[in-house]
Amino acid sequence: MKGTDPVVPSKKRSRTQTRAQRPLGAYRGAASAALAGLLLAVTACGSDNAVPGSEALPVPDDLECFSGSLSGAGSSAQENAMTTWIAGYQSACEGSRVYYDSIGSGGGRSQFIDGAVDFAGTDAAFTPEENADAMERCNGSNTLNLPAYVVAIAVVFNLEGVDSLNLRPDTIAKIFNQEITRWNDPEIAESNPDADLPDMPITPVNRADDSGTTENFTRYLAEAAPDAWPHEPDGMWPITPRESAQGNSGIADTVDRAEGAIGYVEMSHVHDMSTVAVGVGEEFVEISPEAAAQVVADSPRREENASEYDLALALDYGTTEPGSYPLVLVSYEAVCAEYDDARTTERVKAFLRYVVSPEGQELVSEETGSTPVNESLREQLVESIDAIGTTD
Repeated sequence: MKGTDPVVPSKKRSRTQTRAQRPLGAYRGAASAALAGLLLAVTACGSDNAVPGSEALPVPDDLECFSGSLSGAGSSAQENAMTTWIAGYQSACEGSRVYYDSIGSGGGRSQFIDGAVDFAGTDAAFTPEENADAMERCNGSNTLNLPAYVVAIAVVFNLEGVDSLNLRPDTIAKIFNQEITRWNDPEIAESNPDADLPDMPITPVNRADDSGTTENFTRYLAEAAPDAWPHEPDGMWPITPRESAQGNSGIADTVDRAEGAIGYVEMSHVHDMSTVAVGVGEEFVEISPEAAAQVVADSPRREENASEYDLALALDYGTTEPGSYPLVLVSYEAVCAEYDDARTTERVKAFLRYVVSPEGQELVSEETGSTPVNESLREQLVESIDAIGTTD
């Protein structure tokens, strides 16, 4: 076994009190004062340590720090969350460097399999085939999928004078399958009798890259609207697009600039855009962390998981449970069950323990509108992180 850099107790910072939940639109400003100085030094590919004079961010009392660097890549849905986690961790850990490149879930999984990064952020858990491909870089061990970021996917649109819309799953599917093509279509009007819907073309905007957000979105369409969505769930968009964009931020920017556009983005990219209330049973449910949490709380583990420490979940996207918002993205940190270098093992474990801590989850929730993992899932995550080892 190779030697390790020491994992040492953090230099303690004052802990802040837990903040109350805030309505959609207020999340990104919740902890921004504390993050403002830090984020000047943080990029998607890494950061320096805290800027002098910046407000301390909450960290666990037992936070572990490492000396050296840790690299990850993948999910753009995690981009804002990962930037926040990196800022929080590096504000307390002198000498620690965490780098994350938000190239999309498919790119992150590929880089992890190739051994180019230490962990992958992915909105779709590794398939059994991908797990087999990754076993060489994991020294014969399995990939562990750790659900550390739970957030709703918003359907966003741009129509002058229309701030919100009710849409049934079948209607959403037909819009993105390019069957409903105008905003005053009778099917849209039926669910929105008080809206002034224009006679204007609909421009659906989808992801151009291999995307876990797309895979979750198409899985929702396939399960909630099987008669209207004839395509298999996939990270690549299944039909020739009207308009496409790279990453969640690309879709958000495109929809925000083009009247008549509609797209799908992870919740932290919504900002001030108009959102759809999704049909669930006989009601329409607005996007919120609380409504998304209902879907995740009782989700069982995926049957094909290769290890007891693999926590990939099987979500019920077609739920009709009142108050549930079924368009949910569970984003994973994918790691090796065993690394060949003890230093990498300790760095992965130290950073991920912060990511799943109450302090890390709450800070990111305030910045992105994500749903903090509940205590039961947190206990399982800590158990899985503790089990990560080093090949003898």
